Amino acid sequence: MTTTSISGQQTASRSKILDRYYLRSQFNKHALTVLAVGIFIFLYVPIFILIIYSFNANKVVGVWSGFSLQWYGKLLQDKAVMDALMVSVWVAFWSTAISTILGTLAALAMERHRFHGRLALDAGMYLPVIIPDIVMALSTLLFFVMFSVTLSRYTILIAHVAFNISFVAIVVRARLGDMDDDLEEAAADLGADEWQAFRRVTLPLLMPGIVAAALLAFTLSLDDFVITFFVSGPGSTTLPVRVYSMIKFGITPEVNAVSTVMFVGSTLLVVVSLLLQRK
Repeated sequence: MTTTSISGQQTASRSKILDRYYLRSQFNKHALTVLAVGIFIFLYVPIFILIIYSFNANKVVGVWSGFSLQWYGKLLQDKAVMDALMVSVWVAFWSTAISTILGTLAALAMERHRFHGRLALDAGMYLPVIIPDIVMALSTLLFFVMFSVTLSRYTILIAHVAFNISFVAIVVRARLGDMDDDLEEAAADLGADEWQAFRRVTLPLLMPGIVAAALLAFTLSLDDFVITFFVSGPGSTTLPVRVYSMIKFGITPEVNAVSTVMFVGSTLLVVVSLLLQRK
């Protein structure tokens, strides 16, 4: 067999391998695309149906009889829902404020300093993110029972701060990791002390990450149900818990309206948070 024929066979073999690889990659690409689209349809089509039927004039869910905003009007007149909304906003606001300050300080300490126990603290910081909500809810409830703390909006606040600190710290640390340390050194060379360098250089550069973390914490606190359900007391019902109690009596267009408001509000906050993180 001549060298030319051997070379031709090797070229043909390589061509077949490349064609097979190309076909496989194209199949995998299209299969993943179809799978991703299918997952999004499975997750979001029911939500869009819920939003559509929140504008249904008919009281019977699933029977469309025309467009109407009456359920949103009744929602505004429902004192129990409005009270639950006020509790949710109060808890979300204060838990966001506290967790943003503590989470930012924790991120700065973890990213910029080396100290004894740093590895253990770093591992513990991720626990509220990875453990199931039901586990954290039970552990938090047992903590309050152990110290005979009366369940109220303040116990909800403490629980929300506990899990929000981790999310804030993760987002702020990601922002710190992208920052150039030479900027702070340049500020020090120009005569700035540590506080001036932090206030005039580090904090402005860190602010988009802090705001994004705060919006994320506000969204998580506003939407939380499992932990809140366990640690809430009389007179401290939040909006998600109120929606759950309304569903017990059947799904109505008013429930759809409440769910739509929560979905739209949460989506807007998440989108703004993502845009700020991209900056």
